[in-house]
Amino acid sequence: MFDASKFSLQGKVAIVTGGSRGIGRAIALGFAKAGAKVVLTSRKINDLEANVAEIKSFGGEALALQSHLGKMEEISKVVDTVMEKYGRIDILVNNAGASPAMGTVLDSDERLWDTIMNLNIKGLYFLSQAAAKIMKNQGGGKIINVASVDGFKPEPGVSVYSISKAGVRMITKAFAMELAPYNIQVNTIAPGPISTKMLDSHWFHLSEEEAKKEKEELAGITPMKRIGDPDEIVGAAFYLASEASSYTTGAEIVVDGGVLLSGGLDASEE
Repeated sequence: MFDASKFSLQGKVAIVTGGSRGIGRAIALGFAKAGAKVVLTSRKINDLEANVAEIKSFGGEALALQSHLGKMEEISKVVDTVMEKYGRIDILVNNAGASPAMGTVLDSDERLWDTIMNLNIKGLYFLSQAAAKIMKNQGGGKIINVASVDGFKPEPGVSVYSISKAGVRMITKAFAMELAPYNIQVNTIAPGPISTKMLDSHWFHLSEEEAKKEKEELAGITPMKRIGDPDEIVGAAFYLASEASSYTTGAEIVVDGGVLLSGGLDASEE
């Protein structure tokens, strides 16, 4: 008989990157409520500290670490600090990501490419590598990569971001294959349109009226006829972080309100 306690994260040490807002914040608070000791990272320390204060207000344990995970020395700093503080890493949620910038494949320059790839691919890969070495030595662990439906079907105007998220999907599969013998499960969550500042960045170049119209159109092409909330990603993260997913690796959980069923985020252009 299935034991519901397998969903507990009591006593687990979890790193959540990009934990200052949006999906990262929601996952960090959810994990803390489930009993995990949560380390939140971001480049914005003020937002992190506010989230840590909220976690502590309901009796949870959390630590804020300011870091830029596109830099190798910052990755080492995060891992070393967590190990000094807690002595283990049970869960890594690679949620930090560079926001998509609007522009066609003809407009993208090297600076944009490097900015997105350094964080979305390089930082994610090497932080996962560092955490996996620790997880191997301790007998297992969980790595959860946050990709995007854009990694399944490219969205017009955000080509570099879409390419990076397709890369996240392949990193998941490569790590899952090689780390399976060490009881380390590596999986992907692919959100669709979720109400975050990153989603809003699609429309920064538009007037308020035009942005509102495009947001309504996006909701309209979603089978569920709405944009999701960050809290709606947390359930998938819970499953993948807990012992309930002990036989799940290399998998992709799409949480998109059915967007991919309708043809992707560019369906309104077809």
